[in-house]
Amino acid sequence: MAASGCPRVRLWRWRRSPLRRRSDLVEAWVVLAGWVFALVGALFAGLAAADAVTHSAKEQRAESHKVTAVLVKDADDPGPSRVTTDHLVWSTVRWTDPDGTAHTDDARVPPRTHAGSKVVVWTDRHGVVVNEPLSETEILLHAVAGGILAAGAAGSVVLGCTWVVRLGLERRRMDEWAAEWERMDTPWGWKTG
Repeated sequence: MAASGCPRVRLWRWRRSPLRRRSDLVEAWVVLAGWVFALVGALFAGLAAADAVTHSAKEQRAESHKVTAVLVKDADDPGPSRVTTDHLVWSTVRWTDPDGTAHTDDARVPPRTHAGSKVVVWTDRHGVVVNEPLSETEILLHAVAGGILAAGAAGSVVLGCTWVVRLGLERRRMDEWAAEWERMDTPWGWKTG
């Protein structure tokens, strides 16, 4: 029961009634289509985003490989601007590829590591130091998070568009009602409001 004591009529826009207007039925279809597109769009956007994250992470993993490098200078004094969130510090390292090509680059190493120490770094196929690739668990977590964010964004965009269309239909319905009230009041020569 509704608060006014009258029974609430569910799905009234879908039932035949002399009080139902064409705009009521259009609004019902717009809302239904909006929810269907929001759910389907969110599902596809989430799956596509999760797949893209997984593919990118696995591609990065395939192109990265470990190398053993030698620390060129001590990593004692990191300086406040060069410390990372995992408590590693930046320092210069040198390594040689299997084909004999020597490389020197900055890499994150444990603090207070002395020059000449061996450290493990990750490089890409061009010999540039990169971050350690994500583990399978991290890939899964990133894919799930990316999928959820993409699904939420896609669903929100569709529902936002549906809401804007409903506002337009509501404005049009109010204009129609105002015109009908104007026609009803005019024959008697007086206004109701």
